[in-house]
Amino acid sequence: MKIIKTSIADLLIIEPDIFKDERGYFFETYNLNRYYENGITADFLQDNEAFSNYGVLRGLHYQLAPYTQAKLVRVVQGRVLDVAVDLRRNSPTFKQWISMEISAENKRQFLVPRGFAHGYSVLEDQTIFVYKCDNVYHKASERSINPFDPSLNIDWGIPKDKILLSPKDIANPNIEDAEFDF
Repeated sequence: MKIIKTSIADLLIIEPDIFKDERGYFFETYNLNRYYENGITADFLQDNEAFSNYGVLRGLHYQLAPYTQAKLVRVVQGRVLDVAVDLRRNSPTFKQWISMEISAENKRQFLVPRGFAHGYSVLEDQTIFVYKCDNVYHKASERSINPFDPSLNIDWGIPKDKILLSPKDIANPNIEDAEFDF
């Protein structure tokens, strides 16, 4: 397994070891000991899966303390542009974001630590997105940021007129009006 550090501390890209032959491929999607050996010590409690078609944008989501969540995300089928925004007020990269393409083909994983807003745009029909969380979902603590906040200026990789948002995500505040406690 290869761990790639990004320009934002604690936001990691993980490339698993993939074993291919004439039968197909095999890889470990998660191994507690190997992750701990590499300094990834989140205790994952919940797995989630989402199916979406091209143009769906989900995010930017997070939860308030004490229900904050670290997420280990990957794509089983299709591809997404995954985005994480640093909401840690004392971080030198506060309000900065990183995006990366995650696909069934590249098998990359993205470790999004606590203190980040997270979202993704779906770049291909019939995409299956899965992720582990180190805390359970808590509806009353759920918060979101407008994915089109002009101060963030995120390029979601899809023409804006092709993007499909939930009614809840359409109503999200910009980052300067959002509530967060990191």
